[in-house]
Amino acid sequence: MVRRHELTDAQWQTIESLLPGNGAPGGQWADHRRVINGVLFRARTGVPWPDLPERYGPWQTVYERHRRWSADGTWQRILTELQIEADASDPDAALARSAAKEAEWAVNIDSTSCRAHQHAAGARHRPPRDFPQKGGGARVEADGREALGRSRGGLTSKVHFLADDRARPLVWLTSPGQRGDNPMLVPVLECLRIVRRGPVRPRTRPDRLRGDKAYSSRDTRAYLRGRHIKVTIAQPEDQRAKRRRRGRSGGRPPAFDPGQYRHRSAAERCVSKWKQFRAVASRYDKRDYIFNGTLAVAAIVIWLRDTVQEPSETP
Repeated sequence: MVRRHELTDAQWQTIESLLPGNGAPGGQWADHRRVINGVLFRARTGVPWPDLPERYGPWQTVYERHRRWSADGTWQRILTELQIEADASDPDAALARSAAKEAEWAVNIDSTSCRAHQHAAGARHRPPRDFPQKGGGARVEADGREALGRSRGGLTSKVHFLADDRARPLVWLTSPGQRGDNPMLVPVLECLRIVRRGPVRPRTRPDRLRGDKAYSSRDTRAYLRGRHIKVTIAQPEDQRAKRRRRGRSGGRPPAFDPGQYRHRSAAERCVSKWKQFRAVASRYDKRDYIFNGTLAVAAIVIWLRDTVQEPSETP
């Protein structure tokens, strides 16, 4: 019997072949499905690791598997494979690759703040001992460490992400909560890399980028124009007033399509899906790489629910 927050049989069959095999050093892995269901239960409910139900086995095993796969990139590789498969089976994507007709590929950029629990603070200034080469250690920044910072809401982390029009997260970066949105646009956009089947290049340049007023700046529009990316970004009132005060020297207003801007709601819906997982809505992980693993686990479930068709029940 499949319980709440656990993988269905169809979802498990989709990712089973993507998991590390039993030939890893150190002995045999414990049952992958049981451990992954434990990780999903914790991500959805936000319970402390020692409070996991006994049906998922020792909580130390579930936590260590999640920590290890967050550090070595296993969660991210699973998400990448799901995106590759979805791109190959999506008729719109196939249409875009056809020379007969080109379909526009649009992405939506936004950010969301995640309030950090008091247990998320206090990580030591040292990288993990067993994965020093993976970059999963303490992130020392000028305005925050481990992507934690002080903002108006207290100790927070911010997730800057790109979502497609089906409200599915594509890529993301974490930062301290006080970090602005516009400075993160270029780093997030440069992380976009959707691998495709066959001898074709990965998708790295969308046809259109949509964003809210926080991403409206002259440098941002110039950067996107240089990459030949169409822009649908709302302009705040103070920028419009400044241009009007300058008269003819203020130049033309940037192009803005209200019909396209309505589709930016996909980013808001992506946040709603992500924050159904309480370990995402509130950060409990001390280390930034583990929190990114929790984000990846939630993103995997979002993609599985959107792409995997469950068998219909027979009467």
